[in-house]
Amino acid sequence: MIIILKQNANPAKVEELKQNLIEQGFNLHLSEGTVASLIGVIGDTSHLHEDWLRALDVVDSVRRIREPYKKANRSMHPNDTIIDVCGRKIGGGNFQVIAGPCSIETKDQIIEVAEDVKKSGAHLLRGGAFKPRTSPYAFQGLHEQGLDLLLEAKKATGLPVVTEIMSAEHIHLFEDVDVIQVGARNMQNFELLKELGKVDKPILLKRGLANTLDELLMSAEYIMAGGNEKVILCERGIRTFETSTRNTLDISAIPMLKQRTHLPVIVDPSHAAGIRFMVEPLSLAAIAAGADGLMIEVHNNPEKALCDGAQSLTPQMFDDLMKKINQTAAFFQILN
Repeated sequence: MIIILKQNANPAKVEELKQNLIEQGFNLHLSEGTVASLIGVIGDTSHLHEDWLRALDVVDSVRRIREPYKKANRSMHPNDTIIDVCGRKIGGGNFQVIAGPCSIETKDQIIEVAEDVKKSGAHLLRGGAFKPRTSPYAFQGLHEQGLDLLLEAKKATGLPVVTEIMSAEHIHLFEDVDVIQVGARNMQNFELLKELGKVDKPILLKRGLANTLDELLMSAEYIMAGGNEKVILCERGIRTFETSTRNTLDISAIPMLKQRTHLPVIVDPSHAAGIRFMVEPLSLAAIAAGADGLMIEVHNNPEKALCDGAQSLTPQMFDDLMKKINQTAAFFQILN
């Protein structure tokens, strides 16, 4: 339920209303907007009488939220959420590019790629230390050693780092990681999401291979319900009957999510297609659809990459793409 307060409502009476609701066992989500201030009432509101609320001097109107996700709901939080990652802002008109190799292989590799993507204009570095793979015989990442190498690249370049977590047992290893990524296969690992709700750092949540947008938002709700509201959503393609690409990028998910939620939405074109030449057109299409950022795989020698070389751009390809990304992003910001 959303309680919309009147402009210039008496602060003492607003506080009295809040305490009354808390005493009734509800959790509150407060939103101070430019046009109106809201109180989001979270809990079983079926017995909370709207007539009583509307009769209060400080209440302008009352609305019930039908969707099961509350904290992630734009109705509860009309203004875009802006996630600040070491001074790099994502959302609310702030566009960022995250780039780097699918997997961290050596110190020289990750630092070389980090320096290259920074030079081209990327503001965050991605790199996988723990790698979920379909085959048990495929390269699984360097694990703790990979995290150490990623942090060395962060120290060398100053780029904030993004990397994927596989288990709640590993959270203590991610203390110096700037953004924790939840991969598509773990989108509904609810115990992991609950634990990440206790972490005070941004979580990049990828959509599952066969999950609806409502399910994605409910997974975000798990994190937010735990107290961590720094969630970034990532559309990375879904599994369809089409076999010419690894997945099918759901471009329509971007405007739909932007309507339903206040959380930033970024796109991973590399995993969506799984094919190098498609990364550029999908990146530009994502910008046109309203994405708040991109996550692009870059490798200094894709032919010898231990993971996803076929979809990775070379540093020169990435540099060329960044020029087009900047032009396209600037064009649509002017239109908006």
